[in-house]
Formats: sequence, structure tokens, C-alpha cells
Amino acid sequence: MAKINIQFTLFSAFYSPLISTMSGGFLKAEGLEPEWSISPPGKSAIEALVDGSAHVVQSALSQGFNALKEGRTPPVVHFAQINEMDGFFITGRETDPDFSWKKLEGAEVVMFKGGQPNAMFRYACHKAGIDYDKIIPVTPGGAADIDKAFRDGHGAYVQQQGPFPQQLEADGVGHVVAQVGPQIGPCGFSSLASTREWLETDMAKAFMRAYTKTRKYMNETPAAEIAKAEKPYFPDIDEAVLADCIGTYQKLGCWTPHTEITRPAYDVILDVFQHAGTITERYDYDLICTSPPALN
Repeated sequence: MAKINIQFTLFSAFYSPLISTMSGGFLKAEGLEPEWSISPPGKSAIEALVDGSAHVVQSALSQGFNALKEGRTPPVVHFAQINEMDGFFITGRETDPDFSWKKLEGAEVVMFKGGQPNAMFRYACHKAGIDYDKIIPVTPGGAADIDKAFRDGHGAYVQQQGPFPQQLEADGVGHVVAQVGPQIGPCGFSSLASTREWLETDMAKAFMRAYTKTRKYMNETPAAEIAKAEKPYFPDIDEAVLADCIGTYQKLGCWTPHTEITRPAYDVILDVFQHAGTITERYDYDLICTSPPALN
């Protein structure tokens, strides 16, 4: 089998369409032996593509904006979507069937300080009609630091990706009160990236065949079955919690069957980052994205 190196920028059940290419055996069925890693703190997975240590990475369209702002052509291209919806949750200390986003104003919220998670959260607050600047941010660091801070009693609410919120509920520490995704709607939230040269290879075509089958599997297979296969990748998460998280994402509709990054989804990302002040112009789709490799 040919070894394919895959790197994740973040690793969570939200990225199950890529994880399940491995756990569901789809890559092996195409003659590919996956070896996966997570990019080190402070280092982008894009660098692994540039230095050749990865063939394909989980990333975000916004990664390309940094180069474009400096007048450079991005060194890699995004060729397929992973999630077409924001997958973060807002969790509170108590159950709150009457929760409204207005309750975040004046409250301490444990959250991501910057990057796409923060830009998306700011845009969701804007769409919800609340003043983000009235939120009291608590920003301890990465995903594990955020989880620990909330468990240690910091904040009235916490912004997290699954399965962290579902594990908080299972442990009796918090209760999910809102999802960020529905406030924003479909968007190019996370994607697969590679070099343009790799997309011309037979390995890329084999990967794409596996990935296309995986996306169908993600939508047609019971969450419990997917979770059972993925459990070895999440040793610290209860299998029932993992299944609950996967089922929630299935219902949210972030794992649409199509693989291409659509232009409307890309346009929403431009809206998000313009609102956040990260970009001041709307970059052309073709500078960031391309079509998936042919399956034949």
C-alpha cells in the first residue's frame, strides 16, 4: 500500500468526514495506508504541505487570506469541503430552554481569542443582533485549555466544538444552550487542502474516491456505528457521547453529500472575515479554491 500523510489543524469529531476515511476503511480500500498527525501549537498544517511532510491537510479557506494580504499567491489550494456549517456550541452552567443570545451580553464567556473560531463567533453575534463587545471574554488558550477553564469554574458560558460540549453534559458540568451554525447558515467553514501538483497524481484521485464514499457514509450510517469505528481516535471521550455529537452534526447538515467548495459558501467566509476586519477586499474564489480531482 502507498502511505498517505494526513495532518489536522484541529482534531475533533467535527472533522469526522476526514477521520472516517481512516476509521471506516475507505482509504485502505483504495490502496492507501494513512498516517495522521496534528499540527504543533503555533504552526499551521499548511506548512506541512509546503515542506512535503503531508499530502493533504484539514484546514480553512481563511488560511489563504494571509498570503493574499501580503500580495503573494497562496502556496496551496483548497479542493474539497469538510464542513459546510460552523460546528461550535454555546454551553451554559444550567439548562435554559428560554436561552437567547442576548444573555451573552454582560456574561463571561470562555472562548477562542482569535482565528476563525473567534471571527465566526463575532459574526454569529452580529447575525443574532447582539453586541459582541458587551461579552466579557475569557481566553485561556486552545480547546483543551478552554475545556479545563470551564470545568474549573470560569465563565458562565463556553464556546466549544463537539464532542467537548456533549462530554460536559454527560459529566453534569454544563448544558448546551445554542449552536453557532444556524445563526450563520451554510458556509465554507473547513476544507481539505493540498498542493496543486499533488492534485494531479493518482494518489489524489484514489483519495478523492475514498473521500466521496466517506461523505455518503457520513449521511447514511447511524451515528452509533460511526462512533464505534472512530472511538480509538477519541480515547478520552465516552462512545455514547461521541455518538451523540456525530448525530447532532448529521442533523445540523454540515456534512452535505457534495464534496466541492461552492462559491456561495466561499462568499459567506468573505462576509465573516470582512466583518471581523481581517480582510478589506473580496478575494477571487479561484485564488483559494479549485475543483476536486476527477474520480476516474
